[in-house]
This record gives sequence, structure tokens and C-alpha cells, in this order.
Amino acid sequence: MSESSPLPPVRLTSEAELARDALATPLLSRAARLARWAGPDTRVGAGGELVEEQLPGAADALGLTGDDAAATASEAWRVAVDTGLVEIVDEEEGAVAAGADLALLTSGAPQDVLAVWLTALETVLADASVPDLDELVDAMDGGGEIDFSSLDWDPEAESEFLDGVLGNLYLLTVSEGGAGESPVPLPALAASMIVPDDMGEPTNDVLEQVSDAMMRLDDQFRLLEPVGLVDFQPVDETLMADTDEESSGGADEADVSRYGMVRLTPLGLYGLRARLLESGLSAPAVGDLADKGADALLDGTAAFPPTAARAETEQWLARREPLAAARELLAAARGGDAGAPLRRLHCQQALSLVGLEAEPALREVLDDAELGGLARVWLSEHGAADVPPPSEAMIFWLTIDTIAAQLAAEGNSAELQGLVEGLAQQHGSFFAAAWRVDHPATPDVLEAMGRLHPDKKVAKEARKAAFKARSQQGG
Repeated sequence: MSESSPLPPVRLTSEAELARDALATPLLSRAARLARWAGPDTRVGAGGELVEEQLPGAADALGLTGDDAAATASEAWRVAVDTGLVEIVDEEEGAVAAGADLALLTSGAPQDVLAVWLTALETVLADASVPDLDELVDAMDGGGEIDFSSLDWDPEAESEFLDGVLGNLYLLTVSEGGAGESPVPLPALAASMIVPDDMGEPTNDVLEQVSDAMMRLDDQFRLLEPVGLVDFQPVDETLMADTDEESSGGADEADVSRYGMVRLTPLGLYGLRARLLESGLSAPAVGDLADKGADALLDGTAAFPPTAARAETEQWLARREPLAAARELLAAARGGDAGAPLRRLHCQQALSLVGLEAEPALREVLDDAELGGLARVWLSEHGAADVPPPSEAMIFWLTIDTIAAQLAAEGNSAELQGLVEGLAQQHGSFFAAAWRVDHPATPDVLEAMGRLHPDKKVAKEARKAAFKARSQQGG
């Protein structure tokens, strides 16, 4: 995930719903139960871990059985300590007591619960970057010390790899046209970190790296699911069998889900966004601009995909009276700076969501050189009576402004090329008049029309008009 590219806005569920989700996660609920289970006789080691003889009691308190019961209870206890649900009150004795944050889970605000959950998430993410126990045991020397050099393990690189994968999963989830709520195949996530963007057919070496990364992610997502970050379907274990052995059951080799599928939960989206913000990245959420001014709305939604921009605008409008909102939007749309045409385009789109209650605001700007054109468009679309026809000068000004906005929003798109061709075809003398338009973007718009029009003769006319316009503006 690029650090320089702006992230699309995420749609988050309410903090109350997220807090309920957090309390229901297996890991945090187990940690809370152990914090309430702990008593005067509970003892921990030097690192805050439950002493070995108390792990069976902790597992019983959680209703756990089987080979993994003690390990699961130990993990839950560690989260309880790290999140402040349990406090060590006497390090020499190893005595503990309920922590101050335990009460937050039942009497705190949703933000308090989510803060505890975020701490639990950090604990699990740290664990997910550590080699498994078998590898650690194999790396022990004769004196019981771990030889980290034999592990081929770089803690910083492992953490960066997992952060990169989660960042890509976040981007796939929030991007318009991306995965959304659908699960993402594990091989695709692994490949997003391994395969260079400019590589056509991956080499065997690269494919082997992708396979190794996929298996590593399989282990990591198994750890991350109990904290509620993801919904995860692990890799089919039959795929890990010896390739010389014939697979039983006639499994469909083309079924990509067998290679693992993962999706972020609503709680996971919240958690990753919080981590992105903590790292200094801009990670907007729909609704962030609802309490800001119209200028912030029009500028802020400039980089939003259309669906997100509409959702943000709807939330902004919902907090205001239609007439007051329309006046504020129109005032923010004024200006001769480079971003003004795009602001006016977004203003027009926002006003399309406002009913006839806003009509007085639009009539107030009918004589405004910058806003009169879009006001007439709005009034006509809403069936208003007595809409004065625009002057030729206003029509040309609005045309230049609209193309300037489209250039800022989409660049040299096919849609814009079609608009340019249509204008030149419908108005044979368009360029003879357009260069005189008193708009700051006139030279740039005419130059763009020259680039976009496929007819060489028309393109030459556009470039000549652009030269005249620049000369007229003293450029």
C-alpha cells in the first residue's frame, strides 16, 4: 500500500455496535472471564504469565478442553494483563488483582471498550509476527537459550510484512469496485506482497515465494481471527499433503477457496483504520466531514469515489436545513483558484440531493458570474418556473468551468474526449469564441481539447485558441 496515495474513505458501523462486537470476540471475552476468575491465590511468573500449575484451572474457568486448552488459556491471560484487565500488585509474590480497566467493559462508553480491544489487537499482532513454538524449541541451544540467528527470522521484517498484507486487505476492502464485504483469496494477498507490479508471468522462484507467504499468512490469520479482526477460512489441509499421494474425496482443484479466504470484519476495519491513523497516514471515514463547513466538504470529497462522496454529502446535508445548506454550499463554491471548478462540480452534485426548499438560494445567485449557470441548471432540473435564459457569455463560461472540473476529476478520460468532440461538432465557431472567455482555466481547457480531439484540424484550432487565450491573460 502506497504511503503517498490517499486512501478511499471507509464506512464504519457505529461505535456502539463495534463495542458490542469487541466484547463478543472470543479472545477479549476469555480475557475478561479470566480477570474475574483471578483471586488472592492466583500467581504469575516474572513476565506476568500464569504459573504452569494454574493453567488447568484457567482452562476449566473458560470451559476449555483438549490439547490446546492450556495454550488458549495462557494467551487469554496474557491479553488480560496487557489490556489492564488484570494488574500485578506484588511482583515478588506474583500476586494479581482485577485491573481498573475491567470495569470499563461493563460500565464504560463504547470508546472505552474499543480502546481496550485495540490494545488486545496489538498484543495479538505482535504474537502473529513471532515464529511458532516448534521453531523456537528447535532453535534452542544446549543451555536453553534461543539462537535467533538460526531461525532466519527478522522481527522488523516480519512485522512490516504483516502490516503490508493488512494494509492491502484494507485497501481492497474500502476501494470502490474492490472486494468490499467479499472474502479475498489468500494467494492474491500473498502475491500482492511478492509479485512485482510490472512482472508479466511470475517465475517459478516467485511462485514458490508466494506459496511460502501464503502458508505463513495461514498461520497468522488463524491467530488473528479470535480477536475479531478477520473472518478466515484456512487453507485446506489436504493441499499440504505429499504431492505424490493421491488426494482423496475428489476435491475440486479449481476451487480457490481451498487455498484460504479472508475478509476484514467491521471491527477489523475499525482497528486497521485506527492503526493507520496512529502511523500518520490519512485514512478518512464517511461522516468525518459531517460537522465541518461546506468548504471542507467540497474540498474533502474531491478525492472520494462517487459512492462515498454521495454518502458523505448525504450525512452532511442531514445535519442542516435545506435552504441554509444550499446557501453555504454556493458560498463555498465561489473562487478563481485552480480547485474552484471541481468545487463547483461537487456543489452542483450536492445540490442535486436538496429539494425545492433550496430554491430561494439558487435564485439569489442567478446574476452571479460563477454560480448563475449552475443555478439555472438546478432550477430547470427541478421544474422551477420563470428561469431566465443564460447569456451566450454565461454558457461559454459554464462550459469552460465544467471541462476544467472534469479534467481535475478524471484527467484525459474517454468521457471527456466524447464531450470535447461533441462540443466542437455542435458549435463550428466554438474556438473562435471560447478563447475570449474570462475564466482562469480557459487556456488549459483549450490546450486539453487540442490534445483530446482526434481530428488534427480541429485540434490545431483548439491549440491556436489556447495560445490566444494565454496571451490575453498575459501568460
